[in-house]
Amino acid sequence: MSMDKHINYTMLCDFYELTMGNGYFETGMADQICYFDVFFRNVPDGGGFAVCAGLEQVVDYIQNLRFSEEDIAYLRSKGCFSEGFLDYLRHFHFAGDIWAVPEGTPIFPGEPILTVRANAIQAQFVETFILLTLNHQSLIATKTNRIVRAAQGRPISEFGSRRAQGPDAAILGARASYIAGCAGTACTQADQLYGSPAGGTMAHSWVQMFPDELTAFRTYCKLYPHNATLLVDTYNVLQSGVPNAIKAFKEILLPQGITSCGIRLDSGDLAYLSRKARKMLDDAGLTDCKIFASNSLDEYIIRDLLLQGAKIDAFGVGERLITSKSEPVFGGVYKLVAIEAKDGTVIPKIKISENPAKITTPHFKKVYRLYDRADGKAFADVVCVHDEVIDDTKPLELFDPDATWKRKTFTNFRAEELLKPIFQGGELVYQLPTIQQARSYCQEQIDLQWDEVKRFENPHNYYVDLSPKLWDIKQKLLEEQG
Repeated sequence: MSMDKHINYTMLCDFYELTMGNGYFETGMADQICYFDVFFRNVPDGGGFAVCAGLEQVVDYIQNLRFSEEDIAYLRSKGCFSEGFLDYLRHFHFAGDIWAVPEGTPIFPGEPILTVRANAIQAQFVETFILLTLNHQSLIATKTNRIVRAAQGRPISEFGSRRAQGPDAAILGARASYIAGCAGTACTQADQLYGSPAGGTMAHSWVQMFPDELTAFRTYCKLYPHNATLLVDTYNVLQSGVPNAIKAFKEILLPQGITSCGIRLDSGDLAYLSRKARKMLDDAGLTDCKIFASNSLDEYIIRDLLLQGAKIDAFGVGERLITSKSEPVFGGVYKLVAIEAKDGTVIPKIKISENPAKITTPHFKKVYRLYDRADGKAFADVVCVHDEVIDDTKPLELFDPDATWKRKTFTNFRAEELLKPIFQGGELVYQLPTIQQARSYCQEQIDLQWDEVKRFENPHNYYVDLSPKLWDIKQKLLEEQG
């Protein structure tokens, strides 16, 4: 399969999107305008927030939607689609509207992170790809940011390609990880396609290829004097690895005036070994030499290593990042929330469930994030009906986050709409940021979250609520359906 980042994924859909599309076509519902929301119900790993990623790939997908004659022939062979519908697909393109939060935005359960307005066939058809893209990259971005925060400013490199679930997962996972704070990746193609900086030095096989460890280290320092990070655990870290690295640095790099170098630990007790290695390096005068560590790391192991006084300057994290091993499913869903009458009136729709968590919030909506003007921190998200405007020059009354049976008045805040127009009438109206811009935006927005929300265990429950108008609409629909 070609790895062109603009590959056409039109047929990457659940088959029922097509059977429903044929049904809408045959029953005269093809032109029914409807609204679907993407949202999620639970933050992975019990965290306080998630990080949204994947919008750029949604844009690529929407712009490249088309059915080839080979696609049409395949669908005809299934024997369940009308010729009229197949002809409709020949001219298929997305002509609707999409709103979404920018990549890198901290997001919370229950609020729309993307909304589609389009005719029934188009809106239904794009469900699968939108979900798989946002679910995957948001999952990896969320896990990455936890790991990055655990490192307390020390660089994290993504090392997981060989453990990812396929090529796309490796490349796009590396992309998402960079947006969420990784310093770079081992995945070369992620750099080539998306600009996530690729880097790396040697494997154990390099050391084994040479007659001895010292020769391997000397050779590498000669070839790459400005990027000499030596893997010191092929044989014995403290008895040979670190001493041979010191010899190679002193013989090859220091005569050139190069003091920037590094060693990497990939096994053993990383806290103990890093402390011992640090002393050996410092005693040899190599105080600028950095210590890198890898080996099945995650946020909890990194946090514990630092609590134990590990002398580690940077980390490489692989399988537990690229697969989000601790919780490998994001759980975003795509639900119908409204249809539009011929006169333009929006008619809210609700899904009822015996599981209260699966009851949807109806209507075409917008989301405001409220920031405290005193310290700039985000303190609440308010989900509103699309025609509502929060005036941040006036007090705002909402349910009390600590006691939902009463109201609370908020003052001295700044309100910002989260959902941005992406497509209008099928035309892209959004300037996609560079990956560097998305990364910077992500860091800025996470810095605006309270530390209590960023705790790994028992994080503060960030306040997300419905506006009184939307709450009343939802309650009315529940009563009508009940």
